[in-house]
Amino acid sequence: MKFHDILLTLLVVFLWGVNFAAIKVGVNHFPPIFMTGLRFVLVAGVLVPFFRFPTAQAGRILGLSVVFGVFHFGTVFLGITGVDAAVAAIVLQLGVPFTALLAWRILGDRFGMRLITGMVLAFLGVVILAGEPKTASSLPHMLVLVLSALAWGYANIQIKQIGPINPLCLTAWMAMFAMPQLLILSAVVETGQWNAVLSAGGTEWGALLFAGLGSTVIGYGLWYFLIGRYEVSRIVPFGLLTPLIGVAAGVLLLGEILTWQKVFGGLITVSGVAIIQLRRQHMGQHRDVD
Repeated sequence: MKFHDILLTLLVVFLWGVNFAAIKVGVNHFPPIFMTGLRFVLVAGVLVPFFRFPTAQAGRILGLSVVFGVFHFGTVFLGITGVDAAVAAIVLQLGVPFTALLAWRILGDRFGMRLITGMVLAFLGVVILAGEPKTASSLPHMLVLVLSALAWGYANIQIKQIGPINPLCLTAWMAMFAMPQLLILSAVVETGQWNAVLSAGGTEWGALLFAGLGSTVIGYGLWYFLIGRYEVSRIVPFGLLTPLIGVAAGVLLLGEILTWQKVFGGLITVSGVAIIQLRRQHMGQHRDVD
């Protein structure tokens, strides 16, 4: 890889890692489902004008918007209200073993000892995090994030079933479909949305802009550009840096405590994810990054 493309790849994983801290800042002010809806308002507003409506795939994209837009992202923002950003960055890596497991059940992918080993390690790391005695993270919110990772895994199967489509077009129209669902759901189950908008300052709006434009539009745009230039096997391993940057962002930007459980549990989870990734690359597949 050319040096400037390596820098671009590192920028992408930096954006994705710091995004956990940005979401944490945002949901400390905005109702979480409402903020998720606002995120998709930004994404759709920026991307939709550049892509035609994918009529032939609209039904599947609508289904994806329910699983990925509402259940995955909605529960990410909801779950992170009760956990450290660092913990969220690690727990959400379970999306990789969930994807592999669902691909085995639904698509008939191979299921061997390497996959089993990777899954055991990934879940073991999260169990270590859950057993941390001194933490600002609650177990129920961690379980919400596990469900979010499961939704991400199923969404990856849906994306594969959609077939060939420009990834940014898919992102644009998925956001367009998810936006009203989330805002309506927020109106039903949350309160204080308008007060949050009126009282938001530069930090809160900056967190929302980062989550919507920095992490999604810029991050995904650069990622797909790089995927188009290089073999997937040369790009995807950089994604393993995302949880490490997420942990660092939580500690350095939010003042979260770095415990041995975060370090040890995180390393074990990332090791399990790496084993699964190497298996999938060996089979000519690649991971869809959240």
